[in-house]
Amino acid sequence: MINFDLLKRICETPGAPGFEHRIRQLVQKEVTPLVDELEIDPMGNLIAIRRGKEPKKVMAAAHMDEISFIVTHIDDDGFIRFHTLGGFDPKTLTSQRVIVHGTEDIVGVMGSKPVHLMKPDERGKAPRIEDFFIDVGMKRDDVVRIVSVGDPITRERQLIEMGDCVNGKSLDNRVSVFILIEALRALKGKTLPYDLYATFTVQEEVGLRGAMSSAHRIDPDFGIGLDVTIAFDVPGAQPHEMVTRLGHGTAIKIMDGSTICDTRMVRFLKQTADRHGIRWQPEVLPAGGTDTAGLQRYGKHGSIAGAISVPLRHIHQVIETIHKDDIRESIRLLCRAVEEMDQFDWIEGGMRE
Repeated sequence: MINFDLLKRICETPGAPGFEHRIRQLVQKEVTPLVDELEIDPMGNLIAIRRGKEPKKVMAAAHMDEISFIVTHIDDDGFIRFHTLGGFDPKTLTSQRVIVHGTEDIVGVMGSKPVHLMKPDERGKAPRIEDFFIDVGMKRDDVVRIVSVGDPITRERQLIEMGDCVNGKSLDNRVSVFILIEALRALKGKTLPYDLYATFTVQEEVGLRGAMSSAHRIDPDFGIGLDVTIAFDVPGAQPHEMVTRLGHGTAIKIMDGSTICDTRMVRFLKQTADRHGIRWQPEVLPAGGTDTAGLQRYGKHGSIAGAISVPLRHIHQVIETIHKDDIRESIRLLCRAVEEMDQFDWIEGGMRE
């Protein structure tokens, strides 16, 4: 079983890049009783610290922000124009509800030109972000009383249980926030070999910015990125395109578009998973990147870095889907890795006898 109620609250709490204060407050409340120290750095990263027997540093990072939008203009009729914060597939936005976070939260809908009014050549074209506007159903005077240029906008969608899976918005990357919290809960009271810096980062979706600054601050010896990865295990997909598959276990990253993981960390995670009967699958992601790149490169000396990824269908769309078993296996692998990191020979690259 997973704590679905907690995951639901984490996914549904807004946190656009640069506007993570609400989700950070929720996470802070959850982790405070689980750690020895807690700090929020100037950029807004939440760093929860568990002290270990030796002063080496393990940094595990999950980003709190979600792909979102920001208000750029309110026209004379009260319609809102926006810019994206993170990558979106425009065709998934048609007629979707959003929440505009002004002086109060108001619901709007993504509008565009009706198909009945499109010219024949327009109907065959993929929509563009600039073709959309947000209709909040209010007159301009009422809109500007609540909304200003620069206010964030997030998607309006509940998290639900769907068969063996969970489905909703912002599982990228709130599922990893959940995994890191639950790992801290499972590790409470246990002696750790090294200091653990459980870091909930900001602004990943716009360029790994929080991971860069927090890794420089912490200067970890070891880095474990926590994020989702593509599960393209759907009709029409070729085996080599799938990257990962739902329900086949957690994914151990080998590389993505921004990182080639340290082979020692990859080997350690694989061996740890095998020793404890944790289901896993390899991840080679041709494009896209995660906080792992920041952990690997932005400490003062660099770090031995890798990543635990959660397979996800419908990535960067209005709704996303993850298998519950893959969440559980990811928590198990993270806990075991943190507990047993001193049992690996980081020079020779194998488990010590």
